[in-house]
Amino acid sequence: MAKILVTGAAGFIGFHLTRRLLERGDEVVGFDNLNDYYDVSLKEARLKQLEGCGGFTFARGDLADQEGMARLFAEGQFSKVVHLAAQAGVRYSLVNPHAYIDSNISGFMNILEGCRHNGVEHLVYASSSSVYGANTLMPFSVHHNVDHPVSLYAATKKANELMAHTYASLYKIPCTGLRFFTVYGPWGRPDMALFLFTRAILEGKPIDVYNEGKMRRDFTYVDDIVEGVIRVTDRTATANRAWSGEAPDPGTSYAPYRIYNIGNNNPVELLRFIEVLEEKLGKKAVRNLLPIQPGDVPATCADVDDLMRDVGFAPKTPIEEGIGRFVEWYRNYYLV
Repeated sequence: MAKILVTGAAGFIGFHLTRRLLERGDEVVGFDNLNDYYDVSLKEARLKQLEGCGGFTFARGDLADQEGMARLFAEGQFSKVVHLAAQAGVRYSLVNPHAYIDSNISGFMNILEGCRHNGVEHLVYASSSSVYGANTLMPFSVHHNVDHPVSLYAATKKANELMAHTYASLYKIPCTGLRFFTVYGPWGRPDMALFLFTRAILEGKPIDVYNEGKMRRDFTYVDDIVEGVIRVTDRTATANRAWSGEAPDPGTSYAPYRIYNIGNNNPVELLRFIEVLEEKLGKKAVRNLLPIQPGDVPATCADVDDLMRDVGFAPKTPIEEGIGRFVEWYRNYYLV
């Protein structure tokens, strides 16, 4: 049993992770600012589910509040931290870039400082598949160089990895970064494609299909993401004794620092994703085919060999099963 801080606990992945940790007996302090980037009532509904579980405490605050974060860590004395809170969204970063600096850069600095000054045993934090940016060699590997982001969101996530490495090197704080690949499932984010498509199809409205649906994504079901996060959290990051500065490996280090992909390792074309959704809803979509948007990449695919080797797990839920579970939740939650 551990005392774990989960930031972004009212968010999509944070909610599912917190529930799983509580079910296995951990004490969890959930932190969130409940901002209005999307429907706050959905975040509140997730929190209500968590507050019915023993061992859960909710703390509301802002990542960028330096004094407030220092107080949270000093009072909490957490053994582990899973940092999922961030300003999310590639497209939103095109219109409100400053929000990403506040949350994803200044906020992450406060997380690192909290870990440094309060003896946190392991920091696990959310990175993103978006860090692969202009890379085209697939599957994307944590051992590839990722220095060409194509959105500010991706740049902040890459910056988080660099900041974490600095603290792992200077202060020996074990840090593990997780690059998530297109997460979906029940209680999902309303700004994500599956949620947007489901709502529009049921309302008889057209759906915007970018890159004419030819994009391929490594859609990863949320339960698989959570399983990966928990297994990695339980395995404290260690130094790679074989690491060499003459041939530096980006995914490991001489410091206690690791990077893992968590993805389904099975890219699906967006048009196929829509077809499965239509089947589960029993209704056809009206498709508005559009060109690719700035900041988007045409394809993603995760190499999960390191994850499988180190923690014995790789995501495997097919979209037919995952989308079906989402549609069932959506109909029950919105009574449609």
